[in-house]
Amino acid sequence: MTFMRHSMAMIVLVAVACYIIVTAWLSYRWRGNSNEDFMQGGRQISFIVVGIMIFSNYNGIMAIIGTPQRAFTGGLAASWSLIAAGIGFFLYGLFFVKRLYGTGSFTISGAIRKKYGRSTQLIVSLIMIYAMLMLNLNTYISGASVLHEILGTKLPLAMMLIAVVSTIYFSIGGMKSVARTTLIHTVMKYLCVLIIAVVAWRMAHGIHRVSIGLSHYYFTVTGKVGVGTIIGWILTSVGAIFSTQTIAQAIASTSNARNAQRAAYSACLLVLPFGILLGMIGVIARFLFPRINPLYALPVFLGHMNTIAAVICSIGLLAGVFVGVSSCGLAVVALFINDFYIPHCHPQPDKQLRVTRITSIIVGLLPLVFMFYVPNILALSFFAKALRVSIAIVAVMAFYLPTFNSTKVANAALIGTTVLTTVWFILGNPFGINDTYIALITPMIVMVIGNMFKRFATR
Repeated sequence: MTFMRHSMAMIVLVAVACYIIVTAWLSYRWRGNSNEDFMQGGRQISFIVVGIMIFSNYNGIMAIIGTPQRAFTGGLAASWSLIAAGIGFFLYGLFFVKRLYGTGSFTISGAIRKKYGRSTQLIVSLIMIYAMLMLNLNTYISGASVLHEILGTKLPLAMMLIAVVSTIYFSIGGMKSVARTTLIHTVMKYLCVLIIAVVAWRMAHGIHRVSIGLSHYYFTVTGKVGVGTIIGWILTSVGAIFSTQTIAQAIASTSNARNAQRAAYSACLLVLPFGILLGMIGVIARFLFPRINPLYALPVFLGHMNTIAAVICSIGLLAGVFVGVSSCGLAVVALFINDFYIPHCHPQPDKQLRVTRITSIIVGLLPLVFMFYVPNILALSFFAKALRVSIAIVAVMAFYLPTFNSTKVANAALIGTTVLTTVWFILGNPFGINDTYIALITPMIVMVIGNMFKRFATR
């Protein structure tokens, strides 16, 4: 299903190519000259830019396509999937950012190491690398699907294009250039959603007609989504935000802890209207095109706008892909270099930067190896997101509960949660209990029981 006319599609293709060339050149021009520039941007990035980065990193193409898709069947309550992220960013800024920044580390694993030691750091790092690779693969496929639907590009070719372009973005310049190019990408992404929302509103002749034409639940707080799912979204978002390497790395690139906190609050303010607009687009799509596949609740409007608007929206959708891939790739590189390569090889600065760039290219292209096995691998992305919740629990306990300081207990909690959550996921969430709740509760139980045994043994 391609929504654009052939002539429009050609114009969009040329515009997208020009946008990629210009932003790739800017990435090269803004590149860093040291490993600190590559990983942290020299700690000179404005809190507003960082706020935009973490908002955009967490709300990529999957949120842009997935939220209207869910709203198409579940109502405006689907916006909670992004409002939950707003809640997460607010709590992150209020309770976590200053403590994380105070550790002096730009990796979540490095911050946890200060409490539990090297072995826990490596476990956290491996779990996070796995989660980021799965998320990146998911983003590649989502982005390739967008290219396929907009331009009719073959899926493997679309994946290769996204992989190559995104790898150029983050492998050349690292955090210093990614921060600036992300600013451009985010403006385009936000413009895309705003334009589609306006087009949808005009086609429906206002929201009043939509409210009359659809069932009442489309405009209730919980819709067909349900309270349980909404609570799950909030818990998952808070846990993922507290433990995601891309966010920790961006936060560490600000000049001080206060600006890091402001960045988190800025992300909160950006995400709330974004989520509501995406939910509204899905609901209006249900009213105007009730028989389409819900997956196309947002892309369907691309065929109902003029060429200029279609160009901006197409670039905006792809910009969401480039942001997600670049940030995830940079996070994986940071964890590998900081937690494994440097401690074992102790390289000189010039060699470290060279190896970092080579690793970036490998990480950027690695998902292409799995593109023909996507149906089996893509399903694991939700499981990987749940695992990040367990890291968040251990991190919060490390910062706020000083008596929970046993390395063995922390390791047991992380490994035990990984095993149990995996089994729960494979069994298909028995008893209707989502694996997110397993990932949330298991480390708490293990840490509490382990701490009790520790106290009993020392008596």
